Amino acid sequence: MSEERLRVALVIGSTRATRFGPTIAKWFAEEARQNDDIELDVVDLADYPLPVAVTEAPGPADAATAAALSARLERAEAFVVLTPEYNHSFPAPLKVAIDWNYTQWQAKPIGFVSYGGLAGGLRAVEQLRQVYAEMHAVTLRDTVSFHGARATFDADGSPKEPEGCAAAAKTMLDQLVWWGVGLREARARRPYRA
Repeated sequence: MSEERLRVALVIGSTRATRFGPTIAKWFAEEARQNDDIELDVVDLADYPLPVAVTEAPGPADAATAAALSARLERAEAFVVLTPEYNHSFPAPLKVAIDWNYTQWQAKPIGFVSYGGLAGGLRAVEQLRQVYAEMHAVTLRDTVSFHGARATFDADGSPKEPEGCAAAAKTMLDQLVWWGVGLREARARRPYRA
């Protein structure tokens, strides 16, 4: 491991008022912070309301919002995308955030934490893999998913059965660090060109 900690952005992909994502994000952030190789930045897309239309000349407010989000994504060397499954897919604000950025995702690894009903958000993850391939990002095979998420967490926001999800988080984070460090070193030796 490099002596410099890997800068990981945990992106909360839902912005709905009734979303459950912040509860899972809080739990996952605690898991990630147990890994001494990671410096975590939680990026909540609810704080960055971007317009759906990506334009080359956005208004001042949209330009400022886009620039602020882009700077945080650019700083990251790896990502964990936290997504619910809405209508067998991922949320529109997440797609908008992806589309407003391009180079910020390139040659960086992306892990997924998903939640939803019976499928646990996995259909959203499979669609995100296709989108991120177009961004020249590397998606990790192993994910963390919560089936019936609201029922799997207690009133304090902790998983009722923490062993399995903690093990899944550790596996994914270990892989993220491996890929993140490897790709960081590769980008330093030979800048990525898409």
